[in-house]
Amino acid sequence: MVPPPYDSASATSVTLERTCTGSSEGRAVSIAASGGREIRACRALLVKAFALRGYQLLSLTVEGERAAAAHWRVEIHSKITGARVPTELVDLLKVRNGRIASCVEFFVPDAPA
Repeated sequence: MVPPPYDSASATSVTLERTCTGSSEGRAVSIAASGGREIRACRALLVKAFALRGYQLLSLTVEGERAAAAHWRVEIHSKITGARVPTELVDLLKVRNGRIASCVEFFVPDAPA
């Protein structure tokens, strides 16, 4: 189980960093957010704009209690344009003081299934 980000009731503070980087139609795309409020706003926007279908976990690597990496594939459906794009993603998580400290996500659209 992946630990939750910092909770204000916890005695140990960790500022969560979230970055999503990849390309779409040959153009670089990068989204970065810092702290719970920014990350929640960014996530809400992504949930409104996209739906994920056909999730497949391709590999999962966990390094003790410090880090994890997940390689996965999904079809991303744009709720705005209607486009459906098969995409491969890699999430890299770093854990500090038992909490997620950073999550970096890389994605490649039009990945073969």
